[in-house]
Amino acid sequence: MVLILLEALLALAVFIGIVWWTMFSGRSKGELPPPDKSDADDKAP
Repeated sequence: MVLILLEALLALAVFIGIVWWTMFSGRSKGELPPPDKSDADDKAP
């Protein structure tokens, strides 16, 4: 019984670690700015 509880706690810790990692390991300055419209016009044929 103790082994099952220990395994469940370990799985919960791994889950919380993955969620924490994905929440706080993003870009250092946030999201990239949207592309300029002038760049898209230059590439049009």
